[in-house]
Amino acid sequence: MSKKALKLHNPIAINGKQVTELTYDPTEITALQFSEACARSAAIEKSKTFSFKLKENDYSLHLYLGMMAVIAVNPDIDISDLERIRGFDTLELTDIGMLFTLRRLEAPSEENNSGEQSENTPELSIQASET
Repeated sequence: MSKKALKLHNPIAINGKQVTELTYDPTEITALQFSEACARSAAIEKSKTFSFKLKENDYSLHLYLGMMAVIAVNPDIDISDLERIRGFDTLELTDIGMLFTLRRLEAPSEENNSGEQSENTPELSIQASET
């Protein structure tokens, strides 16, 4: 299991308690939860004009998949609780769902993990010519 924690910038009330952190695990999303996320995303899209979406660029699907990753390991949390999330926390949930559709558990780090040492390149210095 790869349970992680999402620290909320804007705490929300769940079951009468202020919650500042949510655990989640996208690998625990069930087929039923995936289908529910798809249905909720499609319901939002019906209110708009025609659009062609793939799961990789369907941001409302990503948001609901992020919510399902939370619910998968916290069955006492209801989707309506998570729909109250706001601000940057919404984007964090969306990122979780987007990475799920890309079959990744987390964003690639910016570190160079290739094991190779980087080559030292001498700095070039340009001298100003005297005029």
